[in-house]
This record gives sequence, structure tokens and C-alpha cells, in this order.
Amino acid sequence: MTKSEYNNGGRPTKGAAEKKKYRITVKLNTQDYYTLKGKAKSAGVTMSEFARKVLDKGNVIERLTVEQADFIRKLCGMANNLNQLTHRANADGFHVVAPFHKIIIGKIDEILNLIRK
Repeated sequence: MTKSEYNNGGRPTKGAAEKKKYRITVKLNTQDYYTLKGKAKSAGVTMSEFARKVLDKGNVIERLTVEQADFIRKLCGMANNLNQLTHRANADGFHVVAPFHKIIIGKIDEILNLIRK
């Protein structure tokens, strides 16, 4: 093996197309600057990454809020309860668990309405 064939370790070098070597300067007024800063923060990315995503995809999807994540956890728990009731309905008969199904379906509708807001 020649010396150039050895793996020296470390991260492989990026190709010319992957390197971020171009820089642009954008002038913003105070309102636009803080709007960009706020949107980037709510999306959980830097302002540069936010601008690149907007350039690439046309929009940036914000991360879930703590409240939305809590709603989703509640929905997962209710789906588990609904699954357990379905198993029970198969064993004991639907008429036994029908009232419980109606309660859970009502709660799921409430949470979905809260998420849509």
C-alpha cells in the first residue's frame, strides 16, 4: 500500500458542490429582522438554515409546541385504551363496551378540535 491509500481517519472531505462557500448579505429593517429571528427560533433552526430551507422548499414547518405534543401523547394513550376496549368487545361482546367507546371517541374529537385551532 502506498501512503495515499491509508485511511488517516477523520471526516471525509466534502465535494465542491456540497461546500457552502457563497455568502450573501441581506439588509432588513428591524421588524423583518425580528420576524426572521422569531420564525427561525420557533422552527428550531438558525436564521441561515431557515433561509436555506425557505429557498429550497418554499416554507419551513415549525416544530410542535409543548401543548401540541401533549395532545398527541393523550391521543396515543386514548388509542391504546380504544384498542384494549376492542379486544374486550371481541371477547365479551360489543354491547358491554359500547358506552366506553362513545366516551373515548368524544374525547378524541375534543383533542382533535384543540389541535386544529
